[in-house]
Amino acid sequence: MHHGREPGDPLVLGAPWDAASARAFADAGFPALATSSAATAAALGYEDGEHTPPAEMFAAVARIVRAVDVPVSADVENGYGLPPRELAERLLEAGAAGCNLEDSAPGGRLLEPERHADRLAALSEAAGGQLFLNARVDTFLFGDGSVSDALSRGRRYLRAGAECVFPILAPPEHLPELAAGLDAPLNALAGPDSGPRPRELGELGATRVTFGGGVQQAVTGLLRDLIRGLRGPGRP
Repeated sequence: MHHGREPGDPLVLGAPWDAASARAFADAGFPALATSSAATAAALGYEDGEHTPPAEMFAAVARIVRAVDVPVSADVENGYGLPPRELAERLLEAGAAGCNLEDSAPGGRLLEPERHADRLAALSEAAGGQLFLNARVDTFLFGDGSVSDALSRGRRYLRAGAECVFPILAPPEHLPELAAGLDAPLNALAGPDSGPRPRELGELGATRVTFGGGVQQAVTGLLRDLIRGLRGPGRP
């Protein structure tokens, strides 16, 4: 799904956080889904940042996978401290078709790229080609925002076995340089109601577009408004 795409036609993945939202995205015609750790954690009652017990996170992924007939990629943050082989086994057991693995530790500390590349290589080997590995690069989130650093990390992760690079929060104007410098599928983040739309991100070089936790946050806001309305006028 990530290869042979025309500019302006990126692979756009729905962003579910439970079985009901997964069905809604699939029914709307999304060809694949990508969970968000932030959205799933919120639905389970936890904060983002690996505060969700791994068993609960993988169980949530499994419920999403069972609810739909399209591939599901799982956001597993930095892997919850699991050895690569166990991480691969849990993802495959949950039925995930791929995963998103970030190169920062909980708390916002960037990892050494060599160490993270070694982990990606071990995960790729353990998965035996059954998982599409999306390597999240956090230099625009926790680093100095350097395009050269993002490219260096991304190239290293691709050599280690990643098949897509996700420089999260990269400014849209940097996407052409990132796409040209990586020569591999590039993931960009879209907001549900602000910022460049998926087609625009595709025209800038993104091959794949995800929404992170933005959709779940927007839905939660709508739910709060609905609940206030149910209480009636004049009530807090």
